[in-house]
Amino acid sequence: MILPAYGLSSSVCDEKEMMTMNQARYGLAIVVGVMLSTVVGLAAEPVEIETFVKARIEIGEMMTNYFQGGAQFAEGQRPSPEQMKEMGADINAKLTTLLAKHNLTVADYRKRSPEIFADDTAVKGFLNGHPDLKKRYEALPLDRMGRGGSTGRGY
Repeated sequence: MILPAYGLSSSVCDEKEMMTMNQARYGLAIVVGVMLSTVVGLAAEPVEIETFVKARIEIGEMMTNYFQGGAQFAEGQRPSPEQMKEMGADINAKLTTLLAKHNLTVADYRKRSPEIFADDTAVKGFLNGHPDLKKRYEALPLDRMGRGGSTGRGY
C-alpha cells in the first residue's frame, strides 16, 4: 500500500516509526537512569541519619538546659553585648565538644543537616525503629527560641 501524502509504502513507514519509537525509549531510559542515580547518590546513608538525629537530640537538650528558666537575667531583660559574646563562645565550645562525640564539626553539621533532615521519610523511619530516641526527638522545640522560620526540630 502506498501512502499518498508521503509516497511511502506501509512497510517503510512501519520501519521508520519503529526506529523513532525505539530511539525515544532509549532516550527515556537514559534520562530515568540519570535521575535515579542522582537521587540515590544524594540519599543519606542510614548511619548518617542516625548520627545526625542523635546529634540534633543532644544539641536540642543541651540548648534547652542552657536556657532553662532564664535565671541569669531579670524578667524581660536582655543580656548585654558582652554577655551575648560570652554566651556565644560558651555555646560554641559546648557544641563543638558535643559534635566531636559524633565525629562531626560545627561546619559539617551546619552544612549537612539541612539535606539529612530534608529526607523526612528516612528520619521518621529511623525514629520509628528507636522509640526512646523518637520520644526525645519529639520533645524538642519546633523552632529555636521562638524565632520561627525553622522547618524542623530546633537545631
